[in-house]
Amino acid sequence: MNYIHHKATMDLRAFHGIDINLYPLFIAVFEQKSISKAAHILSITQSAASHALQRLRRQLQDDLFVRTGAKMQPTPLSEQIYPEIKRALITIQNISIPHQVFEPKAVQSLKIAVHDEIEPMVFPKLVAHFQQFNPEIQFSSIKLDRKNIIADLAAQQVDFVIDLEQVLGEKIKFERLIQDQFVVCTQQTEMSEHIYLASPHIGVSSRRTGVLIEDLYLSRKQLSRQIFLRCQHYSTALQILQQYPTAMLTLPQNIVSHLQIEHTLNIFNVPVKLPHINMGMYWHKDLEENKRHRFLRNEISKIFA
Repeated sequence: MNYIHHKATMDLRAFHGIDINLYPLFIAVFEQKSISKAAHILSITQSAASHALQRLRRQLQDDLFVRTGAKMQPTPLSEQIYPEIKRALITIQNISIPHQVFEPKAVQSLKIAVHDEIEPMVFPKLVAHFQQFNPEIQFSSIKLDRKNIIADLAAQQVDFVIDLEQVLGEKIKFERLIQDQFVVCTQQTEMSEHIYLASPHIGVSSRRTGVLIEDLYLSRKQLSRQIFLRCQHYSTALQILQQYPTAMLTLPQNIVSHLQIEHTLNIFNVPVKLPHINMGMYWHKDLEENKRHRFLRNEISKIFA
């Protein structure tokens, strides 16, 4: 049967035999490809999730998901009905939630995925601000996994991602919180474009490979620099700078105030005009009208206004 395009009048009596609570589980398993992960998101046991999935299978007369290796892969019927079920649940959610008055003290938790180096810039401010509403709020700072940003937001594994601005597709919303610029840290006492490009540089990135954003900006101007060392943290890079008098470290200005800069190191503006760095919060568009989520967004915007 074509569940999407089959037209019929609504039989209200049929809803007596339909358990609508089974359908959020369907969405969670479809998106996570895992019963255990779906159960975690819905705050139920894996046994309860498995039992509920069996009931839904009987109701829809289809396997819905088939285990392939470690993942639960959707059947053709699941692929077909997933968009309609998700739209229906979002509609029900948006109808119900706007008529509820959201109380700020009702915020019980805040989960944010953020890069290690950005965490000191944002998390203390978030904690101080939101504890005004509920002193017992549970805060979670989760290590940013850029490969899974869209999946984590869609599955509500995190409330927000805070990271540098990038295009993540039409389903992900972004709002700028901080505009920053690059500066240079070095033992050298003078700075010019020639000195900057001729000196050895330390690059900082949590990725194993890939071009750093500052090098991407330089390449657009047909310029390049020599990176002799690549490490994961700015604090490590600063220690290494002490050993190399001519070496340079390029980093966002806002991060400098959260690091221990030795008196032997000097801070300069980058002698090449580079674009500003935009950092902000990402969230999934499905939560755009969610009262709790909208409150959190508005408050986070206030913090960095």
